[in-house]
Amino acid sequence: MSLAPRAVLVHRTTEYEELVARHGTHGQAAFFLASRGRDIDEVAERHHRTRRALAEVASAVPLTWRQSRVERADLDRFLFAPEDVVVVVGQDGLVANAAKYLAGQPVLGIDSDPGRNPGVLVRHRPADAAALLPAALARGTGMDELTMVEAVADDTQRLVALNEIYLGAAGHQTARYRLGLDGDGGVVEAQASSGVLVGTGTGATGWLRSVWQERASRLALPSPTEDRLLWFVREAWPSPATGTSLVAGELAVAQALSVTVESDRLIAFGDGIESDALELTWGQTIRVRVCGQRLRLVG
Repeated sequence: MSLAPRAVLVHRTTEYEELVARHGTHGQAAFFLASRGRDIDEVAERHHRTRRALAEVASAVPLTWRQSRVERADLDRFLFAPEDVVVVVGQDGLVANAAKYLAGQPVLGIDSDPGRNPGVLVRHRPADAAALLPAALARGTGMDELTMVEAVADDTQRLVALNEIYLGAAGHQTARYRLGLDGDGGVVEAQASSGVLVGTGTGATGWLRSVWQERASRLALPSPTEDRLLWFVREAWPSPATGTSLVAGELAVAQALSVTVESDRLIAFGDGIESDALELTWGQTIRVRVCGQRLRLVG
C-alpha cells in the first residue's frame, strides 16, 4: 500500500517573531526599533503577510494528502521522504537552505512577500499553490533541474549546496593550502588567500556574480541547469612560498578542484550557512565538483 503524498511546508521565523522573542513583548520590541529609527509597524506587516501566505498555502493542500511543516533551523533534523512535495514559503535563500537535504523531491517556491524578493527560486504566488501542488506529481510538469555543487573530504565528510561552496579559514582570515585541478597534468600551487569560492549557475545571481564582476572575468557565467561550475580564489597573496597563477577557472561535470590544507584548521560551508560547516585540518584534502543530484524546481 503506497503512502499518500505529503506536502512539507518549509518556512522561517520572521524578523518580527525574532524581535518579540528577544525583547519579550511587542511594546519593548517597538521601543528598541524606534531607538534605531525604525518602525515596528512595517516589520509587523511583513510578518502578517508571511503568515497569511503560509496559511493560504496550507489550505490549498489536497484533502487526501498528508501535511507537515518544518522551520529553517530544524531542516537538519527533519526526515524528508520520497513521496514528499516540498513547498518553500519565503525568500529565494530558503530554497537553497532546503536543497541540500533533498534527494529528488519536487520543490515549489512560493514568494511570501512579492516585490521584496528577486523571485529567482520562489517563482509563484500563494494563490497558485492549489493548482501547482497536484501538478508537481504529474508527468510532464515543467521542472528545472538545477545544478548543485558538492565537496567531499578524504575522511568522507560531504557538503552539498545550491549556490556556492566556500573553502577557507574561519572568520575569512588568511587560508593556507595547496590547490590543483583534476586533469591538469598534476599542477599544484601553494596559496595564501581569503579562500576559494566555487559556484553554480544559480549562485551566479549572488555571491559568485559579485566576485565575477569585481574581477571583470571573461569566463562565461553558467546557466542554472548547466553542468558547469566557476571557481575563484579570493585575494591570493604572492610570496616566495605562495603563488597566484591558479586563481579562476571552470569545472565541467567530470572535473574537480582539489584543496589540501596547510594550516591547523580550514572550513567549508555552503550557501552562506557558516554554522553548518565541514572542519578540515592539516594535510586533509577536499575535492569540489558538480554534484550528481539536482534540485527539481517547479517552473
